[in-house]
Amino acid sequence: MSRPGNDPARARWLEDALRRAFDPVHLLVEDESARHAGHAGAAGGGGHFRALIVSAAFRGQNQLARQRAVYAALGDAMHTTVHALALRTLTPEEWHAGGGGRRPGVGKG
Repeated sequence: MSRPGNDPARARWLEDALRRAFDPVHLLVEDESARHAGHAGAAGGGGHFRALIVSAAFRGQNQLARQRAVYAALGDAMHTTVHALALRTLTPEEWHAGGGGRRPGVGKG
């Protein structure tokens, strides 16, 4: 069941678009639209999302280049479907170095 202000179809579309563009080893998309109900941007129909994308496609790119790549991949949706997008973009190496991908209890002391 979705919370008021959240649109599961829009979140699925965003997730699918990011998967097609970046072939991520890990992807998490959260719809935070309900938290922004009443916000001027939300009134225009665009959603508020947070995404964690772990992809080899980001190797050799700084954070700005990675974010530009995401915005380019989403194209016009950044002006219609998506009002705000908080991004965390990592390479697989950065993800693993930071403890990502580790199962709870595995590799601990």
